[in-house]
Amino acid sequence: MEEKNKNVWKTIGVCLLYPHLAVIICLLPIATVLLVLSLIYLGTESVLAILSYLLAFYVLLVICFRIPRIVAFFKKVKHENKYVKRWFSDVHLRVNVSLYGTLIWNVIFATFQLGLGIYHKSFWFYSMFAYYVILGVMRFFLLKHTRKYKANEEAESEIKKSILCGYLLIAINLALALIVFFMVYWNRTFHHHMITTIAIAAYTFFTFTFAIINLVRYKKYKSPVYSSAKTISLIAGAVSMLTLETTMLTTFGTTEGPLFNQIMLTLTGVAVIAFAITMAIIMIVKGHKKLKVLKETIVE
Repeated sequence: MEEKNKNVWKTIGVCLLYPHLAVIICLLPIATVLLVLSLIYLGTESVLAILSYLLAFYVLLVICFRIPRIVAFFKKVKHENKYVKRWFSDVHLRVNVSLYGTLIWNVIFATFQLGLGIYHKSFWFYSMFAYYVILGVMRFFLLKHTRKYKANEEAESEIKKSILCGYLLIAINLALALIVFFMVYWNRTFHHHMITTIAIAAYTFFTFTFAIINLVRYKKYKSPVYSSAKTISLIAGAVSMLTLETTMLTTFGTTEGPLFNQIMLTLTGVAVIAFAITMAIIMIVKGHKKLKVLKETIVE
């Protein structure tokens, strides 16, 4: 009888810690919605809030217990699914998809900023429009090359595209300077709800981290176009960090006052502009050196 009770409790424990996948899929959105609503509208002492915290903790716990299975599943898919295998093995495909995605996003956002600029008659939106247009132009030139050629197939063309992106990065600093000026001098900032700001921060740090990783990872291919694409993503990530800083300073506030905000935004803005100019100069100088060596090699 005692052994039977132990087996029953063991079965219950296994069912609770390893519920069916369908149960987790159903509970995850419910727990997320309840948690967000509790954080926004309910106090910490509310019964519903406490229940939502417990449900969120339980869902997180069972997901953590499933991590080994999840990892094993994705490893299996990576090695057996032909489309996934191609994605991880074909660098050229990943670069093209990335450039297509970011180019479409730049066009949409640039159009949106232009519409806001016309409607509000604001130079702030016009400067944002110029920033996203230049980003889009750089990605268009790179995509135009990668659609036809793989890495190092047309070395001279790759180097020239990289040099052109370097000059465009210098031009983009004019738009960046205007953006920073509006942020600091006219106190042009963004205000979001605390939950939204946290979500934006998580996304920004995620994309910025991956931009750094990809810049380092794609260096091994020794392709000026690939490196330029990842450099552009890194600079866009740095600008997103600047925007995030203004959002957080406005949303959460500071005890030091508006002067502190202006100083912080000025320092960060100057750092982002200096970083973009430095990367642009490196791309231009390296590009001209590689072009010179390539022409000397062809002549010999």
